[in-house]
Amino acid sequence: MLTKSSELKLREVVNISDGKRLGPVCDVEFDDETGAIRSISVHNAGILLRMFGRNSKQSIPWEKIKRFGVDVILVDVDEV
Repeated sequence: MLTKSSELKLREVVNISDGKRLGPVCDVEFDDETGAIRSISVHNAGILLRMFGRNSKQSIPWEKIKRFGVDVILVDVDEV
């Protein structure tokens, strides 16, 4: 299955360790040499705080990404 990086930003990220929605993908980091995904980022703040410019990103390394679904990305992270 071929997926564009712009399509990844439409997918919700869910942590399988506690079932929480972490939010949509806001950034994707690629390896310059191989083109492989190194990590994805999601916003930590909710939508209300993002509207006022108060947000931070949580980077999730490739090793923590467990499954890419049609509309969801499953990850396994301990701390959020």
